[in-house]
Amino acid sequence: MRKINKIILHCSATKEGKSFRAADIDRWHREQGYTMIGYHYVILLDGTVETGRPIDLPGAHTAGHNADSIGICYIGGLDHYGKPKDTRTKQQRHALKQLIDELQTRFPNATVHGHREFANKDCPCFDVASPDE
Repeated sequence: MRKINKIILHCSATKEGKSFRAADIDRWHREQGYTMIGYHYVILLDGTVETGRPIDLPGAHTAGHNADSIGICYIGGLDHYGKPKDTRTKQQRHALKQLIDELQTRFPNATVHGHREFANKDCPCFDVASPDE
């Protein structure tokens, strides 16, 4: 198993309320030349957590940090005009907290980060330091 030091949170950069699944992101990433979805988990609008890339494989979500991290993406991140916004539903917030708790139990040294800490982006469009369930 890979050594996991980081859990990196992302948004799908899709408009608020628009429903997408891990299969959609997998297709988008393949269209960009990736072998498969870059995220390990995707959280749908209703809070369902779908598995993406197998956890034993490095992700393709944060340049320079994929080897030792797990990538989690929630569906949303843009308002109706396409501007960055924390669009997480109550169900997504709850599922994200549960998933992070589970992963930190499994990987106790893993710290939680937003994608924007490693790239010039707004992603995941909320302050990871105070994610407020």
